[in-house]
Amino acid sequence: MSEPIVRIEGLAKRYGPVVAVDEVDLEIERGELFALLGGSGCGKTTLLRMLAGFETPDAGRVLIDGQDMTGVPPHLRPVNMMFQSYALFPHMTVADNVGYGLRREGVARAETDRRVVEALEQVRLADLARRRPSQLSGGQRQRVALARALVKRPKLLLLDEPLAALDRKLREGTRFELVRLQEELGLTFVMVTHDQDEAMSMASRMAVMDAGRIVQVGSPHEVYERPASRFVADFIGIANILPAAEGRWLALRPEKIVLSTARPDTAHAVAGQIIDIAYEGGRSLHRVALDDGSVMMVATANIARTPDGSFRRGETIWLGWAADAGHPLDT
Repeated sequence: MSEPIVRIEGLAKRYGPVVAVDEVDLEIERGELFALLGGSGCGKTTLLRMLAGFETPDAGRVLIDGQDMTGVPPHLRPVNMMFQSYALFPHMTVADNVGYGLRREGVARAETDRRVVEALEQVRLADLARRRPSQLSGGQRQRVALARALVKRPKLLLLDEPLAALDRKLREGTRFELVRLQEELGLTFVMVTHDQDEAMSMASRMAVMDAGRIVQVGSPHEVYERPASRFVADFIGIANILPAAEGRWLALRPEKIVLSTARPDTAHAVAGQIIDIAYEGGRSLHRVALDDGSVMMVATANIARTPDGSFRRGETIWLGWAADAGHPLDT
């Protein structure tokens, strides 16, 4: 197996009494689109900034491509970072924005021009090279910022909430563009996001963070289907947390429960009353109150039912699920 492009060993960062990153160990493989996912204040951005060299760790070290980056300033690391704000120069053209870093490094004019054209072609903006940022859409400005990061040919591209400035519709389309580009280039992307849908739809692997620690690493499928703890089960998607034997717990996803008007022929079946229904287009989410006072979330596909045949608020209903539908949680 090849050496990971990033190895983080015992990395820690404090701000006074606040522990932002707490002795994190992590490996990121070459060519991955890796996501650091967590809520506000979990330490994901601080971890990314230490990887970039903008923050100095209090303990531990960062290795990039086998080289210890301790004490190496940001501009000497084989890394580039795309910030949430994009930080484009409004008085410069698209081409000048993209080539700015190369000019600062003294790269020859002909080489700079060639690499700028190449980067703009990669992000499909070659025909907009002479425009200024104010003449571009939000998605186009985001691609200019990406081209500016790619033109320096980093071994590692860091993205801090890369889609946060875009509206929802544009964000969805841009997800596919970023994944396409990352796969075509074979470059390693490390992305910070608080948006679980973004991480789940884009990342090849992801690390879920809480209180400065990494609580689970895996593919989106692994993290969703086999959460390591109640925190992960609650944070990623929706989960019903049910008591199990020996004081343990099970995570049961809403889509793994069947709703029916008659008792289903499943390993588990309970009766309840629908107290709320949220229509979400392709599916509906139902809140069902059980006789013991607990509430369960159940998802049903709308394509399978006509509007007249759908379940109704206040209706008494049965919930059923298979013996292996729930995933046991460690904590």
